[in-house]
Amino acid sequence: QLQACGGGLVQTGDSLRLSCVVSGRSFGSYIIGWHRQAPGKEREFIGSIRWSSGSIGYAESMKGRFTISRDRSKNTLFLQMDSLRPEDTAVYYCAARRIIVTVYEYWGQGTEVTVSS
Repeated sequence: QLQACGGGLVQTGDSLRLSCVVSGRSFGSYIIGWHRQAPGKEREFIGSIRWSSGSIGYAESMKGRFTISRDRSKNTLFLQMDSLRPEDTAVYYCAARRIIVTVYEYWGQGTEVTVSS
């Protein structure tokens, strides 16, 4: 189970940190990723972490303003978002997939972020 939270209404230039609590199974052989879906647009991959090793990767377009981290003791993944822009307005999701597959299999319910200009 994955539960994202921390969204809200912020202003352009603000920062926000989202959290995703992972539970219900051992995620040692999983990759946990952050995605977002803006109104009227397709879902977009932000970045992910290999839970066992902590190795992190980002989509090229997301590098610079988005930072993924985790607190393994709390089974929590974070997405730090800085210098937010109106175009970052979206529902943000965390999702999990086994390392051996390419499609995300388990999705949290998402948390909404609105950036006002």
